[in-house]
Amino acid sequence: MSVKVYNKLIRDKIPQIIEQSGKQAIIKKASGKEYLDSLNAKLSEELQEYLESQSIEELADLVEVVYAILDDKNISLQQFELIRKQKVQERGAFKEKLLLKEVVDG
Repeated sequence: MSVKVYNKLIRDKIPQIIEQSGKQAIIKKASGKEYLDSLNAKLSEELQEYLESQSIEELADLVEVVYAILDDKNISLQQFELIRKQKVQERGAFKEKLLLKEVVDG
């Protein structure tokens, strides 16, 4: 018998998928700070996976974590979109693909 330790946040259906493969998943439910810390760690993990693969599937995983963080903070997608649009109005988006090279004072 071998045991592989993960200690990370997983999607809701992963325990069933593991059990269907004939293995046993030992899980616990996170809450509060532990859950938010786990979401932040998952965000970093998914970002790294996207950066390495440039895969749309990994980008979707990244967005799923963002949605979970918003839900944990009781922020609706509509509220989030309003914040995003306000930032676009104030600072712009990235449509012009501008790179800031230098700022010269004086």
